[in-house]
Amino acid sequence: MRHIETHRVEHLGWLRAAVLGANDGIISTSSLLVGIAAAHASHSNMLLTGFAALVAGGMSMATGEYVSVSSQADTENAAMKQEKAELALDPEAEHRELTGIYMQRGLDRTMAQEVATQLMAHDAIGTHARDELGISEATQARPLQAALASALSFVVGAAMPLAITAIAPGNLLIGILVGATLVGLAGLGALAAKTGGAPVVPAAIRITCWSALAMGSTVAIGSAFNAVV
Repeated sequence: MRHIETHRVEHLGWLRAAVLGANDGIISTSSLLVGIAAAHASHSNMLLTGFAALVAGGMSMATGEYVSVSSQADTENAAMKQEKAELALDPEAEHRELTGIYMQRGLDRTMAQEVATQLMAHDAIGTHARDELGISEATQARPLQAALASALSFVVGAAMPLAITAIAPGNLLIGILVGATLVGLAGLGALAAKTGGAPVVPAAIRITCWSALAMGSTVAIGSAFNAVV
């Protein structure tokens, strides 16, 4: 019978960016809102601040991800270009290099040489990219995908605390916002772990604890100012 395996490595690029964006959207916006709520800001100013944070944060995440992942893509392209030149200049040396790699992985010299010969005959640059440089199609940098995933997930994440701020009673706002944020972040951590095939509970605990620390810090700062705006 045919043996079928399902791996989730192909999700790494967009999943990392989406989780980062959603997490940042929820925690940064929530922390900002509870901080200015603790400083007794007016409801209208809180909504304006939250909306500004949503727009600015989404654009910032998109720009940051695009620039960062583009740098990675540029490095990968430069390495591929160099590898193509080396293959054209001295294919025998590249064959020996590939043989050495396979020997380090456990093959004897004869088998390693044969594997290197056959793989280079099939796809020399693809083989060297994968086995020498560690570049594969599944993990290759995709700047636009990362930027869109990060920006959209940030906006979705930031919309949650902003919506709570719009409808929650003023005297209960901080408590409701903190509670809903922690629950939402725990759910996000669990969802991200499940999508990537990782344990759910440790991911949920990790993101919740760090987020609670962030919000506690901003509440403390806002309370210290205690200014009515």
